[in-house]
Amino acid sequence: MAAGMARHGRIEIAYEVEGPDNGIPLLLVMGLGLSLLFWPEGLRRQLIERGFRVACYDNRDVGLSTHLTELGLPSPLVLLGRRWTGYTLADMADDAVAVLDDLGWQSAHVAGVSLGGMIAQTLAIRHPDRVRSLTSISSTPSARIGRPHPGALAALATLPVRDREAAARQMAHVFRIIGSPGYPRDEEWIRDAARRSFDRAHDLNGMRRQLAAIISADDRRPALQELRMPVLVVHGAEDRLVRPSGGRATARAVPGAKLVIFPGMGHDLPALLQPAVAEEIAALARQVSPSG
Repeated sequence: MAAGMARHGRIEIAYEVEGPDNGIPLLLVMGLGLSLLFWPEGLRRQLIERGFRVACYDNRDVGLSTHLTELGLPSPLVLLGRRWTGYTLADMADDAVAVLDDLGWQSAHVAGVSLGGMIAQTLAIRHPDRVRSLTSISSTPSARIGRPHPGALAALATLPVRDREAAARQMAHVFRIIGSPGYPRDEEWIRDAARRSFDRAHDLNGMRRQLAAIISADDRRPALQELRMPVLVVHGAEDRLVRPSGGRATARAVPGAKLVIFPGMGHDLPALLQPAVAEEIAALARQVSPSG
């Protein structure tokens, strides 16, 4: 595995890349407030076994990437009015372009989960020439579609934690609420990823700034109708954080998109489903060319 740092203006984006040097380029985009460490090793391995060279990165305000602390904490009035101007999903999509540029990838297959799915959608809309195929996982085209269950929303309303063990306990609690009820949950992996992410950087206000960008974004459905690359939408039937209507709306918006809804899946990527998700992404890539 190799690490790098891409630049988008004054923003630095930390990334890691693994897999064969001549592999099919695949960019993974993570969700709200989570570092690249939350991409399951099993899923990455499954993707590499299918011929991909896999890159993942820390979004701005997460991990080793730039934290925009000078923007402060978005006020509740800003969130209610959908008027956050600190940065946008378009800015975050352009961060992804910076990663592609630093890797020397003219284009790549792109898969994003939750907020990462929104960023991936925005990337495909803004830079269709850079996206060979789009996979949107556990996501939505609009913050007003697939709104979270109150219990899931409450789980995210966390207080700052003071140490890595508190971070581990908190993340385990969150995934008990939003995770997949139909599959075993690897709680020790969640705790370990949370500990390592805390060591990497802990910034609750950064997560809230990302949330403000989500809430302030326009409905992407009109622009998604213009996409012409292959598109896959994956969602869990038991997702309580972005309910399945979000995935269905995404798939309906894109001509020819494939929708896969997994029974028993929540707002995570359980180990028993990782081979199926990897195969769906690989099959999508084969629509572009037999070699991806």
